[in-house]
Amino acid sequence: MHEMAVADSSPARPGRLIPSIVAAWVIAGTIDIVVALAYYRLTAGVASLAILHGIASGVLGPPAFQGGAATAAFGLACHYTIALIWTLFFFAIYPRVPLLWRGRLLTAVLYGTFVSAVMTFVVLPLSNVRHRPFSLRAFVVATVILMVSIGLPLAIVAGRYYAARLRRPA
Repeated sequence: MHEMAVADSSPARPGRLIPSIVAAWVIAGTIDIVVALAYYRLTAGVASLAILHGIASGVLGPPAFQGGAATAAFGLACHYTIALIWTLFFFAIYPRVPLLWRGRLLTAVLYGTFVSAVMTFVVLPLSNVRHRPFSLRAFVVATVILMVSIGLPLAIVAGRYYAARLRRPA
């Protein structure tokens, strides 16, 4: 493995991969859903329940919008499952992609953009959500949200984990 030049003076325990992944997942998933719920409530007046039903519709299709609290909870579980997949993928690629070691902000921008593109052009079209025409504005908003809510927390937590791992005596 290449030597990583990750500058991080924060304490982290080497060998704590699972707790690092769990922390990154919960932080990123929570920030992402809170920002999404707030953004769509404030800008479009969409209720939180409807947003969670919308997430559930990726699996359940349009009937998800007729569901109640259980369907919303399923949507939230889907959201956290997707966040876990992105977290696991990030932890897998981070030590293999030297560009990600150059700085947290750069990493957040790159990974947030990557996640947004894959979600927009691959995941959503393959899901059961109602398909809408592409909107550059919606894509940019989603990308910025994902940079801050997914990219940055993952860059911080993974950066700490891998920096601590490199400092561990062999």
